[in-house]
Amino acid sequence: MQKLINGVALLSGLVSLAVLGGGAYLYVQKDTLIEGAREKATVAITEAITEALPGLVQSAMPSVPEVTGPAVPSPTMPF
Repeated sequence: MQKLINGVALLSGLVSLAVLGGGAYLYVQKDTLIEGAREKATVAITEAITEALPGLVQSAMPSVPEVTGPAVPSPTMPF
């Protein structure tokens, strides 16, 4: 029974050390990790906008009319 309790205590200590080590690693590397995520997000957003932009521009542009009227209406033209 004592060996079982010692094993559980040892595993508990190892888990605690792993949590502390992981927390320390994240604290030290947080700026690098944040900057890497920001760069990946920027690239993904830029690619998505670049792919969607031609379709958005084409759908927003009205068609060019075949025939147009005078540039400035004359006073004799009825409205």
